[in-house]
Amino acid sequence: MKDGPDIVKIAALIGDHARADVLTALMGGRALTATELALAANVTKQTISGHLAKLVDAGLLAVQAQGRHRYFSLADDDVAHLLESLMGVAFRAGAVRLLGSTRDPAMRRARVCYDHLAGELGVLVFDGLRERQALALAGDGLELTAAGKAWFAALGIDAAALRVSRRVFCRTCLDWSERRHHLAGALGAALLARVLALGWASREPGSRVVRFTTQGEQALRRALGPPV
Repeated sequence: MKDGPDIVKIAALIGDHARADVLTALMGGRALTATELALAANVTKQTISGHLAKLVDAGLLAVQAQGRHRYFSLADDDVAHLLESLMGVAFRAGAVRLLGSTRDPAMRRARVCYDHLAGELGVLVFDGLRERQALALAGDGLELTAAGKAWFAALGIDAAALRVSRRVFCRTCLDWSERRHHLAGALGAALLARVLALGWASREPGSRVVRFTTQGEQALRRALGPPV
């Protein structure tokens, strides 16, 4: 007897090269047009339309019309979480297209995972918060402690306001390159947004890479140091 959800349809959709390229391109957290996604997948505009329709119908992508354009994005962070996990499996299996690329070290150092910080510095943040007892494992999830609320408040982030959003407040996300966890959910997204707003780092155009300034990384490490 076969019980539970049928993963075949979703797996088949993701398993197509063009659709996988589309989903990977959207892991940067930015909504893209069909033309931009056609370029990312190296297919024609006519071909990409069919792929996008299938991904939208399956609930993997969301689409929003703005004027004459339609913008596509990942449906939610659950889809991003699934893709990051698949990237981890692919990385362990040696199926990595960026090997030998000059961008690969930068991707592994710090990158955007949908809307939160991943890579070496993303794991550094998660480990630092755990060492400060700002985050605690609660059952099969993650919980922000009183010390954590104070830490985020000092950085200018209102954690209480984030709890009212409809998305998951905070959770772990397995980092494909580090094979350890980084912080995801609304809290992880707010942290990355604050890091960018403070000028500690910036997004590399056309890439998921996040480049920290020397001063920005130093400020991040100081913030994650042992509490006084």
